[in-house]
Formats: sequence, structure tokens, C-alpha cells
Amino acid sequence: MANLGIPQNTIAVLQKYNFNFQKKFGQNFLIDTSVLDRIISAAEITKEDCVLEIGPGIGTMTQYLAESAREVVAVEIDKALIPILQDTLSEYDNVTVINEDILKVDINRIVQEKNEGRPIKVVANLPYYITTPIIMGLFESHVPLKSITIMVQKEVADRMQVGPGTKDYGALSLAVQYYAKPQIVANVPPNCFMPRPNVGSAVIRLTRYEQPPVLVQDEKKMFALIRASFNQRRKTLVNGLTNAPELKLTKEAVAEALEKMNLSPTIRGEALTLEQFAKLSEMV
Repeated sequence: MANLGIPQNTIAVLQKYNFNFQKKFGQNFLIDTSVLDRIISAAEITKEDCVLEIGPGIGTMTQYLAESAREVVAVEIDKALIPILQDTLSEYDNVTVINEDILKVDINRIVQEKNEGRPIKVVANLPYYITTPIIMGLFESHVPLKSITIMVQKEVADRMQVGPGTKDYGALSLAVQYYAKPQIVANVPPNCFMPRPNVGSAVIRLTRYEQPPVLVQDEKKMFALIRASFNQRRKTLVNGLTNAPELKLTKEAVAEALEKMNLSPTIRGEALTLEQFAKLSEMV
């Protein structure tokens, strides 16, 4: 089968099937073989691996994954792409395509069926509007994962790996760094895609921690606290947390906890480290 990382082969497939790009699915297909190679090597795919690919598109990266992995499960939401994938992946007997919305798929069941419950690797070229819900869904549902290697909008990749005190630091940074070690492995300019996006992209690898770097009794409570702190970034932490109805916290309680932690009563959420959020959630 023709290598779809080569632009003219992608154009040929799109013309053959008269395919129209769907704005609502944020479709941008990768047309650069060197970037594809980078993703496969960053994800460290071997013949032992079962890989979950989110949004295979016309199967460009799926072909590369099928060559390197033992088994690939590709979840594609767009019905129009299913016949194309049956064609472009016809030579591979180790690929299963599921026509579903990844946010509604029972990934734990896939891991049981395809990999006997052992950790899988996730690889994806994600549309930016849905990046955060997908990543958070994978982590929060505690799917057995080794790593997630994804192409995302450059600024989202930056957000995942920054620390306190920067403008990009937020709930996503903290959540990603609680569950995994983030590392940007490649920056990818718009001309590597069809159609060309308006923004630069980056490949980031999130290596799942065996144990989170901080110990916390109640994960859900800590993340509720983190979300509330960043919901109104300009507000002080005391105001942000007391304005969040689901937390049911008083100003006095928050101020007292901050004082015990030797933090200023006017501090903002963006100044706190993951450790400090963990401690705060235990104290309130």
C-alpha cells in the first residue's frame, strides 16, 4: 500500500473517495514522513505493544504503527473515513478500526480484550478543541497506560510542561504532571499537514508514573480545588476557592490553611506547586 506520509499519495486517496474535510472534527492529516518516524520512535513502539490510536484519519500514522506494533486499535469518529481506512489498511491484519467517539468508548474493555489488561501505549494526532478532555479522560479513568505520545497545538504542549508562575500554567499542567512526565519531542510547522492549520504543533510524550509524585488522600478533591483556583485566574486563591459552590469552603478556612502553610493570604493559584495543592486539599 502507498505510504500516505507522501503528500501526493494522500491527495490521491482523498480524490478517489471524494473526501471533504470536516471542520467540526478538526481534521488535519499529517503529510511528512520524517515527522511520522519521529512519533513512532518517541513512542518507542515495539512488537510487544498494543497501541490505541485516536483519530486515525485516512490511516497515515496507522500504517506506521501497524508495521511496528503487535496490535493497533484505531478509534475514528468520522463515518466517511471508515471505507477509506478499510482500503488503506487492507494489508494489515493487526489493526482493528472502531467507528466511535473516543470519549464514549470503554477503553478499559479494549485493554482487557486486546492486551489482557496490560498497559497500552496511546498515539494520536489530536484536534486541539478536544485535546484536554481526551487526555484527562485517559488519566482519570485509570486506563492501564505506559505512555501517551500525541501531536497537539504547540501552546497546549507548552502548557502541559510548564511550572508555577508562568501564564501558561494551569489545571492542565498540574493534572498532566500529577499523572505523567511530559516531554516535548518535536515541533511541527503547519506545512506538514493537509489542510494547513493556522498554528504550529508539537509532539509531546507523556510517560505515565507508576506512583504519582505527590501523595494525596482524595484525588478528586484536589482536582476540584485546582480547577476552582484557575477558573478565575485573576482572583486570589481565597476568593477563587470560596466562590466555587461545589467546594463549600469558607474564607476563614482557606485563609487559615494558607497561614499554616506560610503562604500569603493574597496568593493566586498560579503560584502554587502540585505539592502545595496536595497539602492544601488535605488541610481544608
